[in-house]
Amino acid sequence: MKVSSLKELQALREAIARREREAAERAERERREAAEAEAQRRAFAHAVGPVHALRPHGRAHVHRARPAPLPRQREADEREALRATLSDEVDVESLLLTDDGLSFRRFGVGPDVVTKLRRGHWSIQAEVDLHGLRRDEARDALVRFVREALQRGQRCVRVVHGKGHGSPGRKPVLKVKAQRWLAQCEEVIAFAQATGPQGGAGALIVLLG
Repeated sequence: MKVSSLKELQALREAIARREREAAERAERERREAAEAEAQRRAFAHAVGPVHALRPHGRAHVHRARPAPLPRQREADEREALRATLSDEVDVESLLLTDDGLSFRRFGVGPDVVTKLRRGHWSIQAEVDLHGLRRDEARDALVRFVREALQRGQRCVRVVHGKGHGSPGRKPVLKVKAQRWLAQCEEVIAFAQATGPQGGAGALIVLLG
């Protein structure tokens, strides 16, 4: 490189010195990083002990598509919110129309719907058995069952609450509670006591909508 003045010579010397300084700093940084990596390697080897590479297994690595994420937490929150709003003390007759105390329908639902439920007009697509469950367990199971049945497109279901033979005083405690809980579920439009072959006094046939 041709230098035409002392000023240019000075600038050239400064540029060369700067490059040498940067090169030295880079080399020092790389040396420190290499030393740190070696120290970490030695520490890991000391902690783990001798290791040996695995032999090739000859199997193909298959990457399977992951299932679609399910909003389990949101569904759990919704079930919990609904469960908390279902009261054991609600007056069923204030929410539903009743004929003989064993069948119920929401306002606007014709009596023929209850008649069809009693006669088995719709086939039962799913059922839940609340036998042996505590009150909170039975309520959670019923809410979950109703929601999941609707998600599966099932409209006519059976809720088995038992006849109360094992309850204090041999009274069907869960039967009354199940009626009250179902009455508060917006998804339920009617239900009736099951006929003998369907479970009789120990079950309800429920129509979802």
